[in-house]
Order: sequence, then structure tokens, then C-alpha cells
Amino acid sequence: MSLKLKILGCHSAIPSSSTHTTSQLLEIKNNFFLIDCGEGTQVQLRKYKVKFSKIKHIFISHLHGDHVFGLIGLISTFRLLNRETVLNVYGPLGIKEFICVQLKLTESYANYPIVFHELDSKESELIYEDKKVKVSTIPLKHRIYTNGFLFQEKIGERKLNMDAIVKHPEIEICDYQNLKNGKDFVRSDLSIISNKSLTHDPQKPLSYAYCSDTSFKPEIAEIIKNSDILYHESTFLEDRGDLAIKTKHSTAKQAAEIAKLANVGMLILGHYSSRYENLNDFKKEASTIFLNTHLAEEGKTFII
Repeated sequence: MSLKLKILGCHSAIPSSSTHTTSQLLEIKNNFFLIDCGEGTQVQLRKYKVKFSKIKHIFISHLHGDHVFGLIGLISTFRLLNRETVLNVYGPLGIKEFICVQLKLTESYANYPIVFHELDSKESELIYEDKKVKVSTIPLKHRIYTNGFLFQEKIGERKLNMDAIVKHPEIEICDYQNLKNGKDFVRSDLSIISNKSLTHDPQKPLSYAYCSDTSFKPEIAEIIKNSDILYHESTFLEDRGDLAIKTKHSTAKQAAEIAKLANVGMLILGHYSSRYENLNDFKKEASTIFLNTHLAEEGKTFII
């Protein structure tokens, strides 16, 4: 298991006693990324026993309240828990002011470093990278500036083929890392044993595409092409397609069309309007176009 997605909230607009606004926790290559932070997110993190100290990076798609109103509370709680680790917040231009004004007026200055990475590009850009993972933006089309996020594992080390290696006693343990890095083995007589004969291909790198609030935008299919999992908002069904256009949201059918265009492995629907009681109607509508469709549900975990 190298990719684990926990749904903390998946409904739109107004939280209720049984529904929560958008937030997700992605675990990928030992990174814990919080994606959006609607009202009550820290309560959901507590409910599902997530250690706050694991969260070092928070990605905010846009500044509508159902995606960001929980952030100031979480940041304040980190202070009360005597956090010392740097917190990185990625979000639209203005998010630093949004947080700092609230901290100032409530005299709740953080006692740990917060680094804001403010975004304003309308093109996809790389915003985070380490040795194992990279994160890029997915420019979306909503009423205000909005990004989705593409989380991608990097290609890992090659796997040692020990059955082949033991046939060459001149290969020592100190040579293993070079083999994992893809290098051929050079004998003392300068003859070469090819790396492919001594190793196996690394595991296929996994990827997760998160598409927050957006109108139907087929152009994003190229950015998220072949992603293992796509989360795409589906605020409405086709019966309210007119309202989707007016509010710049998507229908379940449109989300499925994006999944099909991008050839993703799995589609997860979410951001449901409260006007619908039977969420299975979303899955039913999308499955006519993209079969491997699933519903986001609070507390549900998706694992690859």
C-alpha cells in the first residue's frame, strides 16, 4: 500500500449534523497531505484518529468557505498543542492575509513557522517536490480563482533480482545501491552485466488527481491523464444542469466524461448538493459513462 485517501468531508455549502464540507487526507510515500479544510475539519481529524503532528502540508483549492473556514481553527489548535514543526499552506493569492488577519484580531499568533505558498498562475505548475512525490496544480473554472491538485509518486528504485545476483559472486552488498539506481555492473575486466538482467522494474508510480469546484472543463483531461484515482466534484445531477452552469459547478455525468477522457483508473464523486437525498443517483448517472465510479462518504478510505 502506498496511496491512502481518507474522506473527511464531501458535501457542499452548509455543514449539518450528518454532513461535512470538503476535506481529505492523502497519505502517499509517508507524506500526509491535507486537501481543503472546510468547517469542522479538525473535529473530523479527531474522529478518525489522525495525528495532527503528521500534517505538514495543507493544500487549499479556493477561498470559498466550505473549503477553507476550518483552516484558522486548525492552525490555532496547532498552537495550543505546542507545535514546533513548519506548516506549509498552499492556496490562492490572498490566503496569507485571510489567515494572518484572523490571527492578529484574535491575538492568536502562531508560535511555530507558517509558510504560505500563494498561487495565481492560470497554467498548471509544480508547487511541491521531494525525493518521492511531486504536486502540481490543475487550473479549474469556478466563480473565483480555483485549482485542483495532482499528486504523483516519482519512479522508485529498481528491485534487486537476488536469484540472478547470486550467480555473480563478484557483486557485493556495497554494489546493491548502484543496481537499484539503474546502473550496470562493471566487472574487473571491464565487461558489463546489464542492469536489467540483475534487477526488476520498480513498482508503477501512483497518482491522485483532486478536482475541486469547477465547471465542466475537458482541457484538464490532458493534465490528469492516466491518474490512478480522480476525485471530481459532482454538485448536481443532470436534472439541474442549468444550475450547474449558473453556479459554475459540474454534474455527475460531466465528472464521468472527464474520467473517461483522462483514462483514469477510478472516479470518486463528491461535493454533493444538499437538495439530493439519494446519493446513489450520482453513482448511477456517472456509471453510464464511466463504470468504475465510487461515492465519497465521510470516513471512507480508498487504498491502492
